[in-house]
Amino acid sequence: MDEGQKKVLDRLQAQCSKREYCVSDVRRKALTALDGDAVRAGEVVDSLVADRFVSDLRYASAFAREKAHLTGWGPVKIRYALAGKGISRSDVDAALQEVEPDAASGRLEKLLASKAKTLEGDPQARLKLIKFALSRGYEYDEIKTLI
Repeated sequence: MDEGQKKVLDRLQAQCSKREYCVSDVRRKALTALDGDAVRAGEVVDSLVADRFVSDLRYASAFAREKAHLTGWGPVKIRYALAGKGISRSDVDAALQEVEPDAASGRLEKLLASKAKTLEGDPQARLKLIKFALSRGYEYDEIKTLI
């Protein structure tokens, strides 16, 4: 590894120590720092993965917990967001296992109740509630039982 790669590696190690990143995010940062040299950036990313600074499974788990508990996203939306980051299906499935389905159902119920209050008197309230819950990433069958 040359001197430029070591500087980038040190900077990325510091960033990865502060918060979770997925491999694709780190690769993008390394490519930018190394002026688009994919081979040198790949070596830096491989070193970060080998030293366990970066893990897609850890990132997916943290992302799923945060989006489910703080943002109120459902499993469908979380799955698509993680797939968009290039995370493997097995890592996504493992991350979604950590999110309790009972808690997700309770969050959906609260979301629908608060949204229903804003739609009182609207003739299309039911349709709007369904669209709202689908946009949050919940399954139609689960939504239908609550509405």
